[in-house]
Amino acid sequence: MMTSVLLRPRRSVLYMPASNARALDKARTLPADGLIFDLEDSVAPEAKETARRQAIAALAEGGYGDRDLILRVNALSTPWGLDDLKAAALSKAHAVLLPKVETAKQVQEAEALLSNRDIALWCMIETPRGVLAAGEIAQSSARLGAFVMGTSDLAKDLRCAHTPDRTALLTSLGLVLLAARAHGLACLDGVHLDLNDEEGFESACRQGREMGFDGKTLIHPKTIDAANRIFAPSEHEIIEAKRICAAFEAAQAEGKGVTLVDGRLVEHLHVVQAKRLLAVMDVIEAGRKA
Repeated sequence: MMTSVLLRPRRSVLYMPASNARALDKARTLPADGLIFDLEDSVAPEAKETARRQAIAALAEGGYGDRDLILRVNALSTPWGLDDLKAAALSKAHAVLLPKVETAKQVQEAEALLSNRDIALWCMIETPRGVLAAGEIAQSSARLGAFVMGTSDLAKDLRCAHTPDRTALLTSLGLVLLAARAHGLACLDGVHLDLNDEEGFESACRQGREMGFDGKTLIHPKTIDAANRIFAPSEHEIIEAKRICAAFEAAQAEGKGVTLVDGRLVEHLHVVQAKRLLAVMDVIEAGRKA
């Protein structure tokens, strides 16, 4: 049974070219929190139909455990988009990831083709128009579950330098994250392209987590462990969360609405955050034991 989407860890979400049957099989053993079966950017035009068949077959076969299984389709404006969505509606995917979303209408057109299936919609936000319309897009459908940043395409369209500190992208990242949180959506950070730059990757993960992203989208299995570690609650955070919950419960027993932990004010909002952190950690631990 799927874990509640509100508590589902999404520390690491791995793109897999669905044209690569071996990658689809290997993914069953990988510790990523989510898997994106990609029919779009990573698949050559001549391999699109093969990729679609392989993705649908792999999803039907199963064996991927209790985690997000997402099918990234081609846009409806392409020769493959309509068939991708028709196949998705009959698939075992939990969500369809729509590429280069710039309007609410794009989401609604895709939703109409999925009307016979209870499947979530995720949106790639990877263009300036998409960033500026993020608030509108976030309200476009009750099926919407997540935004995924496409930072490579976004940097290209912005004509900005894609530097390690991502200074030129911070405004866009923040706007999309604001829209996601305002409407109760998950939000995933974009990929890190230099697979030899382990230090840079970890720095980007820390930056994304500090900003508030739920996790990182990945292009190679070797980056899963670092993303899982950095986006997971640390031991210190877990201890702190437990102390906050205990202190607040003791304060409530005394009829107080606030308390202090190490001289810092603790209110109900801090308890809500602490309980969510502990609940997510419980799901992570359950996944490790499964």
